[in-house]
Amino acid sequence: MFRFWGSQEQQAQPRPQEGSSHSWYPPPGVSSTNSSRPSTPGSSASNSFNLQRPSERPHSPSQVSPSEAAGIIALLKDKSVDELRKLLSDKDAYNQFLLSVDQVKIQNNIRDELQKETLQLARNNLDKEPQIMELRNQCRIIWTTELAAALEKLNDLERQKEEILKFYSPASFINRLQDAMNETDKESEMVNRQLLEKEIDLGTFVQKYKKLRTSYHRHALIHLAAKTSPI
Repeated sequence: MFRFWGSQEQQAQPRPQEGSSHSWYPPPGVSSTNSSRPSTPGSSASNSFNLQRPSERPHSPSQVSPSEAAGIIALLKDKSVDELRKLLSDKDAYNQFLLSVDQVKIQNNIRDELQKETLQLARNNLDKEPQIMELRNQCRIIWTTELAAALEKLNDLERQKEEILKFYSPASFINRLQDAMNETDKESEMVNRQLLEKEIDLGTFVQKYKKLRTSYHRHALIHLAAKTSPI
């Protein structure tokens, strides 16, 4: 797990050589990738620490910024090997260290604030429940009384409109003209029969018959014009 602590030869070497061979700062000319993660006991322990606890790491693919990574490394570099091993083996110690990180504190504070706001909104909604129920009852009353009466009146007006449209439709108008012609024709025949049976005199017959036939021909002309009209 920690290579520079695992071999007997490295354990036999004195600490001053260890400190001189491993520096916290990268030598000149080293790439940015190596400079961001220097080969030190603390950084090696932190790398091993991250690799040994995959279940504790977040599953989101978000990348840690260099400044955040540097801050975490700064927290780990001063810890001893025993403390690092304890973080790897003790879940409570790991969680305690995790909660001490500033970024985690900030996220926890944001989470707590959101929870408080959500609870407040839920309480406000519950406080408005009686008002909502009262409005529902009023809507139900309006639906069963005023709205029902308005719908009935609307349906009555719709029926009247349909009857008026039907009455003044071109087909209805032509039919009424035909009925008026038939009725005038019957009255003309009746006046003619009255003359033949001497129920009326000739002067009365001429006056009535002329009026009936004038009305008949006027209806006939209008009937013909309506049937031949493109409208």
